[in-house]
Amino acid sequence: MDIHHRKHTGENIYPCTQCERHFPSRNGLYSHMAIHSGKYKCTECGRCFASRTILAHHGLIHSAEKPLECTVCSKRFRNSGTLVVHSRIHSGEKPYKCHVCGKAFSASRDLFVHLRVHSGDKPHKCSLCSKSFSQRGHLKRHSLRVHSDEKPYSCAYCAMQFKTNDELNVHIRIHTGEKPYSCRHCSERFTRIDQLKRHLLNVHDEGVLLTCDICQKKFGSNHDFKSHQYVHSDYKQFCCGKCGKDFKSKRGVVDHFQRCSAKISI
Repeated sequence: MDIHHRKHTGENIYPCTQCERHFPSRNGLYSHMAIHSGKYKCTECGRCFASRTILAHHGLIHSAEKPLECTVCSKRFRNSGTLVVHSRIHSGEKPYKCHVCGKAFSASRDLFVHLRVHSGDKPHKCSLCSKSFSQRGHLKRHSLRVHSDEKPYSCAYCAMQFKTNDELNVHIRIHTGEKPYSCRHCSERFTRIDQLKRHLLNVHDEGVLLTCDICQKKFGSNHDFKSHQYVHSDYKQFCCGKCGKDFKSKRGVVDHFQRCSAKISI
């Protein structure tokens, strides 16, 4: 019970001696250590995993096989766990609740990552600029968008290129017209999950925590609300590493950095 309770509190008392990750139980730590030992290693990409079962699931990433299909939107998945989590988008089920702010999630992994907002834990560090992130995906996106100009994914319809496969898949829906995300309150459907979340927030007031006193814009997290406040101030907290120009938002400096890098290379 003590170990289970730590999943809700975010308390991780067992540190890994090889990296900066911490775990709520010894078993979790021992399973993680297998990653460093290289016992269960993918022959395709070299990644290591905690068990043979997880390695087998990972192996599906390198194949085109997606045997499981969502009965609502026909989206296909490689394993049942991912399908179950996806199905909660349609049902609205969010069984995992944060004990600090009350925010609910459809997957336990999402809650685990969310708890880092309250703990301040950012275990994923960029090797180029030492910036830290709470999620591995955020680090990967940062590395691609800030430190790389490579765009290896091309659209078969219009030849546009993208840095990640996820960005390509979302773009392809422009051509196919696919809208896999449906609102549980009305008949609206959306191409991207962020569009659905914004719709739920602004139209149905679902997940609204804070509202800006100046422009009445609504926000589902304290982090987004605080970031928005800079829009109404003269403070510019983000700086381009190429030309030194200042920006109010992270999105603004990232977009500028890409254009600035292209100009300098030319």
